[in-house]
Amino acid sequence: MNLQSILGNFALILFILTILTGVIWFLDVFVFAKQRKLVADAALAEYDARREKLSAEGLKLETSNREELKANLMRQPAWIEYTGSFFPVILLVFCLRSFLYEPFKIPSSSMLPTLLVGDLILVNKFTYGIRLPIINKKVIEINQPQRGDVMVFKYPKDMTLDYIKRVIGVPGDKIVYKDKRLTVNGQEVSYKELPDFLDEERLTYAKHYEENLLGVHHEILNDERAPTYVPGVHEFPHSELCTYDLDGFACTVPAGNYFMMGDNRDNSADSRYWGFVPDENIVGKAFGIWMNQNVITNLEFKKLKRIGSFQ
Repeated sequence: MNLQSILGNFALILFILTILTGVIWFLDVFVFAKQRKLVADAALAEYDARREKLSAEGLKLETSNREELKANLMRQPAWIEYTGSFFPVILLVFCLRSFLYEPFKIPSSSMLPTLLVGDLILVNKFTYGIRLPIINKKVIEINQPQRGDVMVFKYPKDMTLDYIKRVIGVPGDKIVYKDKRLTVNGQEVSYKELPDFLDEERLTYAKHYEENLLGVHHEILNDERAPTYVPGVHEFPHSELCTYDLDGFACTVPAGNYFMMGDNRDNSADSRYWGFVPDENIVGKAFGIWMNQNVITNLEFKKLKRIGSFQ
Protein backbone atom coordinates (compact mmCIF):
# COMPACT_ATOMS: atom_id res chain seq x y z
CA MET A 1 0.00 0.00 0.00
CA ASN A 2 1.58 3.29 -1.09
CA LEU A 3 1.34 6.68 0.63
CA GLN A 4 -1.40 7.92 -1.69
CA SER A 5 -3.54 4.87 -0.89
CA ILE A 6 -3.04 5.38 2.85
CA LEU A 7 -3.94 9.08 2.65
CA GLY A 8 -7.04 8.18 0.64
CA ASN A 9 -8.15 5.59 3.22
CA PHE A 10 -9.82 7.60 5.96
CA ALA A 11 -10.74 4.46 7.92
CA LEU A 12 -7.07 3.49 8.12
CA ILE A 13 -6.06 7.01 9.20
CA LEU A 14 -8.79 6.97 11.86
CA PHE A 15 -7.62 3.54 13.06
CA ILE A 16 -4.02 4.75 13.38
CA LEU A 17 -5.14 7.86 15.29
CA THR A 18 -7.28 5.69 17.58
CA ILE A 19 -4.31 3.44 18.37
CA LEU A 20 -1.88 6.34 18.93
CA THR A 21 -4.18 8.39 21.15
CA GLY A 22 -5.34 5.23 22.93
CA VAL A 23 -1.77 4.21 23.77
CA ILE A 24 -1.07 7.67 25.19
CA TRP A 25 -4.34 7.65 27.16
CA PHE A 26 -3.65 4.21 28.68
CA LEU A 27 -0.03 5.08 29.47
CA ASP A 28 -1.15 8.22 31.23
CA VAL A 29 -3.85 6.43 33.28
CA PHE A 30 -1.76 3.41 34.29
CA VAL A 31 1.84 4.74 34.22
CA PHE A 32 2.37 8.49 33.98
CA ALA A 33 -0.42 9.45 36.41
CA LYS A 34 1.01 7.07 39.03
CA GLN A 35 4.48 8.52 38.52
CA ARG A 36 3.12 12.06 38.94
CA LYS A 37 1.36 10.97 42.12
CA LEU A 38 4.58 9.53 43.58
CA VAL A 39 6.45 12.75 42.82
CA ALA A 40 3.57 14.81 44.22
CA ASP A 41 3.33 12.73 47.40
CA ALA A 42 7.07 13.13 48.02
CA ALA A 43 6.95 16.89 47.38
CA LEU A 44 3.86 17.32 49.58
CA ALA A 45 5.41 15.30 52.39
CA GLU A 46 8.44 17.58 52.26
CA TYR A 47 6.12 20.62 52.17
CA ASP A 48 4.16 19.34 55.19
CA ALA A 49 7.35 18.66 57.16
CA ARG A 50 8.62 22.16 56.43
CA ARG A 51 5.23 23.64 57.33
CA GLU A 52 5.16 21.81 60.67
CA LYS A 53 8.68 23.04 61.43
CA LEU A 54 7.75 26.63 60.65
CA SER A 55 4.52 26.29 62.60
CA ALA A 56 6.51 25.10 65.60
CA GLU A 57 8.59 28.26 65.30
CA GLY A 58 5.43 30.35 65.42
CA LEU A 59 4.96 31.00 61.67
CA LYS A 60 1.64 30.31 59.98
CA LEU A 61 1.44 29.32 56.28
CA GLU A 62 -1.53 29.59 53.87
CA THR A 63 -3.13 26.18 53.25
CA SER A 64 -4.06 27.24 49.70
CA ASN A 65 -0.42 27.07 48.71
CA ARG A 66 -0.45 23.34 49.34
CA GLU A 67 -3.45 22.76 47.04
CA GLU A 68 -1.88 24.88 44.32
CA LEU A 69 1.35 22.90 44.61
CA LYS A 70 -0.56 19.61 44.43
CA ALA A 71 -2.51 20.75 41.34
CA ASN A 72 0.69 21.80 39.56
CA LEU A 73 2.43 18.51 40.36
CA MET A 74 -0.55 16.39 39.19
CA ARG A 75 -1.24 18.40 36.03
CA GLN A 76 -0.84 16.48 32.75
CA PRO A 77 1.91 17.64 30.37
CA ALA A 78 0.46 19.54 27.40
CA TRP A 79 1.33 16.80 24.86
CA ILE A 80 -0.60 14.22 26.89
CA GLU A 81 -3.53 16.55 27.55
CA TYR A 82 -3.99 17.37 23.85
CA THR A 83 -3.54 13.82 22.52
CA GLY A 84 -4.96 11.54 25.20
CA SER A 85 -8.04 13.73 25.65
CA PHE A 86 -9.00 13.14 21.99
CA PHE A 87 -8.97 9.35 22.42
CA PRO A 88 -12.60 8.86 23.60
CA VAL A 89 -13.93 11.05 20.77
CA ILE A 90 -11.82 9.39 18.08
CA LEU A 91 -12.70 5.93 19.43
CA LEU A 92 -16.42 6.77 19.32
CA VAL A 93 -16.19 8.07 15.73
CA PHE A 94 -14.15 5.03 14.67
CA CYS A 95 -16.70 2.60 16.13
CA LEU A 96 -19.66 4.46 14.63
CA ARG A 97 -18.08 4.56 11.16
CA SER A 98 -16.80 1.00 11.29
CA PHE A 99 -19.83 -0.84 12.63
CA LEU A 100 -22.93 1.36 12.42
CA TYR A 101 -23.16 4.25 9.94
CA GLU A 102 -20.74 5.97 7.60
CA PRO A 103 -21.27 9.17 5.58
CA PHE A 104 -20.42 9.39 1.87
CA LYS A 105 -20.62 12.09 -0.78
CA ILE A 106 -21.98 11.38 -4.26
CA PRO A 107 -19.24 12.45 -6.71
CA SER A 108 -20.86 11.67 -10.08
CA SER A 109 -24.17 11.56 -11.92
CA SER A 110 -24.23 7.77 -12.36
CA MET A 111 -27.13 7.36 -9.89
CA LEU A 112 -29.38 10.10 -11.28
CA PRO A 113 -32.22 10.70 -10.69
CA THR A 114 -32.10 8.84 -7.35
CA LEU A 115 -28.95 10.58 -6.11
CA LEU A 116 -27.62 13.94 -7.28
CA VAL A 117 -24.02 15.07 -7.46
CA GLY A 118 -23.15 16.50 -4.05
CA ASP A 119 -25.72 14.49 -2.09
CA LEU A 120 -24.38 13.56 1.34
CA ILE A 121 -25.71 10.12 2.21
CA LEU A 122 -25.63 7.69 5.11
CA VAL A 123 -24.69 4.04 4.72
CA ASN A 124 -25.77 1.29 7.09
CA LYS A 125 -22.61 -0.74 7.84
CA PHE A 126 -24.28 -3.68 9.63
CA THR A 127 -27.26 -4.52 7.38
CA TYR A 128 -25.20 -7.00 5.35
CA GLY A 129 -23.21 -8.32 8.31
CA ILE A 130 -20.62 -7.14 10.81
CA ARG A 131 -17.21 -6.67 9.20
CA LEU A 132 -13.81 -5.98 10.69
CA PRO A 133 -12.61 -2.45 9.87
CA ILE A 134 -9.73 -1.89 7.43
CA ILE A 135 -9.62 -5.51 6.14
CA ASN A 136 -13.44 -5.58 5.62
CA LYS A 137 -13.69 -9.27 6.61
CA LYS A 138 -17.22 -10.39 7.55
CA VAL A 139 -17.36 -11.97 11.01
CA ILE A 140 -21.12 -12.03 11.67
CA GLU A 141 -23.71 -12.86 8.99
CA ILE A 142 -26.95 -10.84 9.14
CA ASN A 143 -28.66 -10.13 5.79
CA GLN A 144 -27.83 -10.53 2.11
CA PRO A 145 -28.13 -7.73 -0.49
CA GLN A 146 -31.45 -7.79 -2.31
CA ARG A 147 -32.36 -6.71 -5.84
CA GLY A 148 -33.08 -3.00 -5.83
CA ASP A 149 -30.84 -2.13 -2.88
CA VAL A 150 -28.55 0.87 -3.33
CA MET A 151 -25.18 -0.43 -2.17
CA VAL A 152 -21.74 1.04 -1.51
CA PHE A 153 -18.79 -1.25 -2.27
CA LYS A 154 -15.08 -1.26 -2.97
CA TYR A 155 -14.39 -0.88 -6.69
CA PRO A 156 -13.06 -4.29 -7.81
CA LYS A 157 -10.29 -2.75 -9.92
CA ASP A 158 -9.11 -0.35 -7.19
CA MET A 159 -9.99 -1.26 -3.59
CA THR A 160 -9.13 2.26 -2.39
CA LEU A 161 -12.19 3.63 -4.22
CA ASP A 162 -15.80 3.43 -2.99
CA TYR A 163 -18.54 3.04 -5.61
CA ILE A 164 -22.30 3.25 -5.26
CA LYS A 165 -24.75 1.47 -7.58
CA ARG A 166 -28.02 -0.45 -7.46
CA VAL A 167 -28.12 -4.23 -7.00
CA ILE A 168 -29.63 -5.67 -10.18
CA GLY A 169 -28.62 -9.31 -9.85
CA VAL A 170 -27.92 -11.56 -6.86
CA PRO A 171 -26.06 -14.90 -6.98
CA GLY A 172 -27.63 -17.27 -9.50
CA ASP A 173 -29.62 -14.60 -11.36
CA LYS A 174 -29.54 -14.39 -15.14
CA ILE A 175 -29.50 -10.74 -16.17
CA VAL A 176 -30.37 -9.79 -19.75
CA TYR A 177 -30.16 -6.18 -20.91
CA LYS A 178 -31.37 -5.78 -24.49
CA ASP A 179 -32.41 -2.56 -26.20
CA LYS A 180 -32.03 -0.81 -22.81
CA ARG A 181 -34.61 -3.03 -21.12
CA LEU A 182 -33.92 -5.51 -18.32
CA THR A 183 -34.99 -9.11 -17.96
CA VAL A 184 -34.23 -10.98 -14.72
CA ASN A 185 -34.48 -14.78 -14.70
CA GLY A 186 -36.70 -14.66 -17.79
CA GLN A 187 -39.09 -12.10 -16.27
CA GLU A 188 -39.28 -8.79 -18.10
CA VAL A 189 -38.93 -5.69 -15.96
CA SER A 190 -41.78 -3.22 -16.46
CA TYR A 191 -41.33 0.51 -17.14
CA LYS A 192 -43.58 3.55 -16.73
CA GLU A 193 -42.62 6.60 -18.78
CA LEU A 194 -42.24 9.86 -16.89
CA PRO A 195 -41.60 13.45 -18.08
CA ASP A 196 -38.08 13.98 -19.45
CA PHE A 197 -35.46 14.66 -16.79
CA LEU A 198 -33.25 17.76 -16.88
CA ASP A 199 -29.67 17.04 -15.83
CA GLU A 200 -28.68 20.37 -14.27
CA GLU A 201 -24.98 19.50 -14.39
CA ARG A 202 -24.89 18.66 -18.12
CA LEU A 203 -27.85 20.89 -19.08
CA THR A 204 -29.32 18.05 -21.14
CA TYR A 205 -32.59 16.11 -21.08
CA ALA A 206 -32.84 12.34 -20.71
CA LYS A 207 -35.68 9.84 -21.03
CA HIS A 208 -37.14 9.26 -17.61
CA TYR A 209 -38.81 6.03 -16.43
CA GLU A 210 -40.07 4.36 -13.29
CA GLU A 211 -38.60 0.87 -13.29
CA ASN A 212 -40.33 -1.99 -11.46
CA LEU A 213 -37.46 -4.34 -10.66
CA LEU A 214 -39.53 -7.37 -9.65
CA GLY A 215 -41.38 -5.39 -7.01
CA VAL A 216 -38.83 -2.66 -6.27
CA HIS A 217 -39.92 0.66 -7.82
CA HIS A 218 -37.29 3.29 -8.59
CA GLU A 219 -36.51 5.83 -11.30
CA ILE A 220 -33.95 5.48 -14.09
CA LEU A 221 -32.67 7.57 -17.00
CA ASN A 222 -31.88 6.61 -20.60
CA ASP A 223 -29.96 8.59 -23.21
CA GLU A 224 -31.51 7.96 -26.60
CA ARG A 225 -28.26 8.99 -28.30
CA ALA A 226 -26.23 6.27 -26.56
CA PRO A 227 -25.78 2.89 -28.31
CA THR A 228 -27.59 -0.23 -27.11
CA TYR A 229 -24.37 -2.28 -27.05
CA VAL A 230 -21.76 -2.05 -24.30
CA PRO A 231 -18.53 -0.62 -25.74
CA GLY A 232 -15.08 -1.57 -24.52
CA VAL A 233 -13.16 -4.73 -23.67
CA HIS A 234 -15.06 -6.95 -21.26
CA GLU A 235 -12.31 -8.77 -19.36
CA PHE A 236 -12.95 -9.42 -15.67
CA PRO A 237 -13.26 -12.37 -13.25
CA HIS A 238 -16.08 -14.72 -14.37
CA SER A 239 -16.41 -12.84 -17.67
CA GLU A 240 -17.10 -16.21 -19.32
CA LEU A 241 -20.55 -16.01 -17.72
CA CYS A 242 -21.41 -12.98 -19.88
CA THR A 243 -22.13 -12.62 -23.58
CA TYR A 244 -22.26 -9.32 -25.49
CA ASP A 245 -23.82 -8.39 -28.82
CA LEU A 246 -25.01 -5.30 -30.67
CA ASP A 247 -28.28 -5.20 -28.70
CA GLY A 248 -26.81 -5.51 -25.21
CA PHE A 249 -25.60 -8.36 -23.02
CA ALA A 250 -26.58 -11.33 -20.86
CA CYS A 251 -24.83 -12.38 -17.63
CA THR A 252 -25.30 -15.11 -15.05
CA VAL A 253 -24.26 -13.91 -11.60
CA PRO A 254 -21.77 -16.32 -9.96
CA ALA A 255 -22.01 -17.42 -6.31
CA GLY A 256 -20.81 -14.84 -3.81
CA ASN A 257 -21.09 -11.98 -6.32
CA TYR A 258 -23.53 -9.24 -7.32
CA PHE A 259 -24.37 -7.45 -10.56
CA MET A 260 -24.55 -3.67 -10.13
CA MET A 261 -25.90 -0.92 -12.40
CA GLY A 262 -26.31 2.83 -12.06
CA ASP A 263 -29.79 4.35 -12.38
CA ASN A 264 -28.39 6.74 -15.00
CA ARG A 265 -28.08 3.76 -17.33
CA ASP A 266 -26.18 5.32 -20.21
CA ASN A 267 -23.84 7.35 -17.99
CA SER A 268 -22.64 4.77 -15.50
CA ALA A 269 -19.47 2.67 -15.36
CA ASP A 270 -20.79 -0.46 -13.66
CA SER A 271 -20.84 -4.27 -13.81
CA ARG A 272 -21.44 -4.15 -17.56
CA TYR A 273 -17.89 -2.86 -17.98
CA TRP A 274 -15.79 -4.08 -15.04
CA GLY A 275 -17.68 -7.13 -13.84
CA PHE A 276 -19.24 -8.52 -10.70
CA VAL A 277 -18.87 -7.26 -7.13
CA PRO A 278 -17.65 -9.96 -4.70
CA ASP A 279 -19.26 -10.16 -1.27
CA GLU A 280 -15.97 -9.22 0.40
CA ASN A 281 -16.09 -5.82 -1.36
CA ILE A 282 -19.38 -4.77 0.22
CA VAL A 283 -19.29 -1.67 2.44
CA GLY A 284 -22.98 -1.27 3.28
CA LYS A 285 -26.47 -0.27 2.25
CA ALA A 286 -27.19 3.37 1.41
CA PHE A 287 -30.51 4.42 2.92
CA GLY A 288 -30.81 8.19 3.32
CA ILE A 289 -29.72 11.67 2.31
CA TRP A 290 -28.79 13.95 5.20
CA MET A 291 -27.70 17.00 3.16
CA ASN A 292 -26.68 18.18 -0.28
CA GLN A 293 -23.33 19.94 -0.59
CA ASN A 294 -24.80 22.63 -2.85
CA VAL A 295 -27.08 23.74 -0.02
CA ILE A 296 -23.94 24.59 1.96
CA THR A 297 -21.70 25.96 -0.80
CA ASN A 298 -24.19 27.52 -3.23
CA LEU A 299 -27.16 28.09 -0.88
CA GLU A 300 -29.47 26.01 -3.09
CA PHE A 301 -32.10 25.65 -0.37
CA LYS A 302 -34.58 23.94 -2.71
CA LYS A 303 -32.47 20.81 -2.35
CA LEU A 304 -33.26 20.66 1.35
CA LYS A 305 -36.43 18.78 0.42
CA ARG A 306 -34.22 15.88 -0.73
CA ILE A 307 -33.22 15.18 2.88
CA GLY A 308 -34.58 11.82 4.05
CA SER A 309 -34.83 8.24 2.89
CA PHE A 310 -34.67 7.41 -0.82
CA GLN A 311 -35.50 3.71 -0.46
